[in-house]
Amino acid sequence: MIRRRLLQLLAAVALSAAALSATVLTSANGPIPHGTVRTDTVWSQALGIRKQLVVYLPPSYTTPAGAARRYPVAVYLHGYFGSERDWTVNGRIAAAMDSLVAAGMPEMIIVMPDGDDGWWTTWHRLIDVSVCRRTPRQENADTYCVPWLKYDDYVAHDVVAWTDTHYRTIAQRASRAIAGLSMGGYGAISLAARFPATFSVAASHSGVLRPALMTDSSTQVTTGRVTQRDARTRDELRAASGARWERIEAAFGQDSVSWMGRDPARLLQRLRAAGTPLPALYVDVGTEDYLLPMNRSFRDEMARLQVPIAYAEYPGRHDWAYWTAHLAGSLRFISGRLVTR
Repeated sequence: MIRRRLLQLLAAVALSAAALSATVLTSANGPIPHGTVRTDTVWSQALGIRKQLVVYLPPSYTTPAGAARRYPVAVYLHGYFGSERDWTVNGRIAAAMDSLVAAGMPEMIIVMPDGDDGWWTTWHRLIDVSVCRRTPRQENADTYCVPWLKYDDYVAHDVVAWTDTHYRTIAQRASRAIAGLSMGGYGAISLAARFPATFSVAASHSGVLRPALMTDSSTQVTTGRVTQRDARTRDELRAASGARWERIEAAFGQDSVSWMGRDPARLLQRLRAAGTPLPALYVDVGTEDYLLPMNRSFRDEMARLQVPIAYAEYPGRHDWAYWTAHLAGSLRFISGRLVTR
């Protein structure tokens, strides 16, 4: 038994060494060049407050050879309960970018803003800032309790303008993308649809892409199967949201008109009807994710509208193990579609 365990351990070590050797061999000649991660502070006119912003600068940005270059930009949004540090700390996006660039992927700047729990939209109603400041929470009340809850304008205007002013970006739609996970996946698709002149690519990992989607079991009597549809009343919206209701109701409101005005599929439908250029879309989701039906519904709606979409399902749940494993998918998709000069 001991001999067998020893042989298994040696085999595992050999496999790990082989994998490491393969990584070194594919990293060209020598160590992989590293990009730079920094934290900045930006004034947001839309929120009426200063917010932190994490920025990844690609390896060549700080070199003499890159001093005259300009770079495309991808904005990556965090999920609910998240922060501007999530993609670097939990998602290891800097290491992912370094490896992809070393393998030949074009470089780009990654910008990661702090969006609180704001759903990346203009809220249906304002909050009482004084009450917010007295409510115990992990976040700093000085930056979390914002007087004006316009998180969509904050990203599309304040964050984009600040980035273009402070870094060597290619300041045009064709060189700018937006991505995110969960709440941030909703934000990425909806912001690209609401600001088509700003973003040309949008990517979602496990996104809340059909917020009002509900199961309509009443149709089972007549059709013999359970169907899905958008909630129509406040009670249906609450039932469809489940535990998400308390977190989303203040932002989205309590009526279906307000919710439908924020629905990513309907926003894209309006773009298509108006003949406005559509963003290139990427969506992936885990097969064990509780948001899987919502993502499939969004995929089917895009097919009905004849809106092109790159869609994938992989084994996994709604967690960082899944998002970290599949982050490279959105990075490759975005980089391959942004104009680099």
